[in-house]
Order: sequence, then C-alpha cells, then structure tokens
Amino acid sequence: MLIKGMVSEDFVNYKKPSMVILTPNCDWKCGKELCQNSPLAQTPAREVDNKVLIDMYVNNDISKALVFSGLEPFFNFNDMIEFIHDFRAVSNDLVIIYTGYDKDEIDLELSTLIKAFPEIIVKFGRYIPGQQCHFDEVLGVCLASDNQYAEKIS
Repeated sequence: MLIKGMVSEDFVNYKKPSMVILTPNCDWKCGKELCQNSPLAQTPAREVDNKVLIDMYVNNDISKALVFSGLEPFFNFNDMIEFIHDFRAVSNDLVIIYTGYDKDEIDLELSTLIKAFPEIIVKFGRYIPGQQCHFDEVLGVCLASDNQYAEKIS
C-alpha cells in the first residue's frame, strides 16, 4: 500500500488510541490553498506491505482502532479496500475513514463495498477554516468544521 506515513498510537482522531494510516493522494476538492494537510502533501509517499502495517497494529497493545486519514482515503479506494480486507482476516477492531467528501459524493458502489465490512465509521465533510471545533459523539473527539460529522455505516 502506498502511504504518506503512519502513526502507531494516536490519541486525537478517535476516543480510543488508534493507529493512523496517512493516505498519499487527493483531488483537492476542498481547495489546495485551504487544505489542513498541506504539509503532508509535500511528504514523499512510500510503499509499505499491508502485512507489515497489520502486524504493527496487531502487535501493539495500545491501539484499539484503525484510522485512514489525510490526504483523501477515498481517492485511493482500491488500496484501502484491499487493506481492510486483509485487516479483517486478523482483526474485527473498528476502522475509521476520515474523508473530505460529503456523504452524497461517495459513489453508491464504493459505499456498498465499504458497508460489506463490519465495524466501519466514516467521518464526512470538508475542512472549512475559521470555524469553531465541535464535539462529535460518534468519534468522541472534536472535529474542525461545523459541517463535519461521523457516522457508523456498518
């Protein structure tokens, strides 16, 4: 899987400690100049075998969920689905996908493929600068923009 980075123990994106996989591409739908992940866009991507990442997760006693995050996970949908498939072979822990897309922008076929896996949460909505953060009940953390929300889809 091509990634920009990985955080083995994150305490910001979900109410429980999580491993975060930083996805490598985006279509800049939010506007490149508004991107809250601009520094990440400049980071070189690297290929990491799914098994290596999954083994890191399984052998970590702290992380209790897996998060796909910025740039845009849905832009690398096939890689993400393949990873979730491999991950489900060894863990039923929660998978959270942080997307800048609105719910109605995600193709029905893609949505159906994601819903086929158990224990999936999707955080929807673009980042809008200058807004107050708000607490999201599903994730148990503050999100940066009022239009952002999480939903358990399976």
